Amino acid sequence: MSPQPKPDVHRSLDALNFFLADVRDGLGPYLAIYLLAVQNWNEASIGLVMSIAAAAGILAQTPAGALIDRTNAKRALMVAAAIVVTVSSVTLPLLHSFELVAATQALAGAAGAIFAPAVAAVTLGIVGPRAFARRTGRNEAFNHAGNATAALLAGVSAYFFGPVVVFWLMSAMAVASIFATLSIPAAAIDDHVARGLDSAQVATADTAPAAHHDQPSGFKVLLTCRPLLIFAGATVLFHFANAAMLPLVGQKLALVNKNLGTTLMSVCIVAAQVVMVPVAALVGHKADVWGRKPIFAVALGVLALRGALYPLSDNPYWLVGVQLLDGVGAGIFGALFPLVVADLTRGTGHFNVSQGAIATAAGLGGALSTAVAGLIVVSAGYSAAFLALAAIAAAGLALFLMLMPETRTDSELPPHASRLAAPAE
Repeated sequence: MSPQPKPDVHRSLDALNFFLADVRDGLGPYLAIYLLAVQNWNEASIGLVMSIAAAAGILAQTPAGALIDRTNAKRALMVAAAIVVTVSSVTLPLLHSFELVAATQALAGAAGAIFAPAVAAVTLGIVGPRAFARRTGRNEAFNHAGNATAALLAGVSAYFFGPVVVFWLMSAMAVASIFATLSIPAAAIDDHVARGLDSAQVATADTAPAAHHDQPSGFKVLLTCRPLLIFAGATVLFHFANAAMLPLVGQKLALVNKNLGTTLMSVCIVAAQVVMVPVAALVGHKADVWGRKPIFAVALGVLALRGALYPLSDNPYWLVGVQLLDGVGAGIFGALFPLVVADLTRGTGHFNVSQGAIATAAGLGGALSTAVAGLIVVSAGYSAAFLALAAIAAAGLALFLMLMPETRTDSELPPHASRLAAPAE
């Protein structure tokens, strides 16, 4: 059994997830508010720019995962990506044409593809598969705490200085995330385990490092894994239903009061992130006990309910209250996604490229979500868009319950035991 990581490494992971929270998603919903309230763009153009950025992320996801599987320089990749995302975002106030805005956000989207699989890989390489569920829940809890803190600071600052302040806040968080990344010792990361392979320790306690005894499998094992393909489909539907909801809420709030649009958006984000912190921690503690399937089903169900509730009122208090449900759905998804992928790819050596491939599918759902929702808003209004997204989430829930097996492996099985070992049905 590999030695437990030192407490300092856990604190470095905590700091990385906290400060990277405001960097990994770029401007996110603040982009929609800025373009609507400051640049005076219409909803369809805003949705198109966000879709272009998401499409760039889609194209980068799978190559990013493959690169993380192969490289030992995972920390350097995260540092470089943080710099690119920040530079692309802080230059936005200087740009006014559709083409330049779309290009910078596409660059940020491509760089942002590095973060999620890299953090998951570094975590797996440090703690190993047996402690991965609990540590992933802790990662997500600190990530959501970072998002809540950044959104709170953005909301307060934007009230006094305007929407442009979010760009400078992101820069400060990016610098802090770089220092947190570099505080993780490279020697603490087992790059073999980080890609989903297993390590066999040399017999004596005095002899380290580990002797690696397995090799990556062929990619066919991923393409023939039915549960992995089903999970990818569920992920697509989740993101299709979820991605456009918060930007649409932000646009509604901005239309009510342009001067307070960014501040009200921050209230929505903080409210959801506060809920996500305990939800992610709970998932990390209970995923090995309750199983993955029932918890993920709750995320899809809550997402459908959220979409159905938004159209009932335009009152800002109601919108913020409904947004609390995002904390449940997103908190569950963020903590469960790497766990399910790790379950289904253990022993293959393709953990990170599988994350990237499924994230590609998820990104496709998200890109279509913002574009389709924008068109529905222009043609039929905000309520129709919310209800359409709710229907997609409900369909995803039904398909997931019917087709997806439980992916948790029994604790008594050897670490290399994987559902990929069984032939696809």
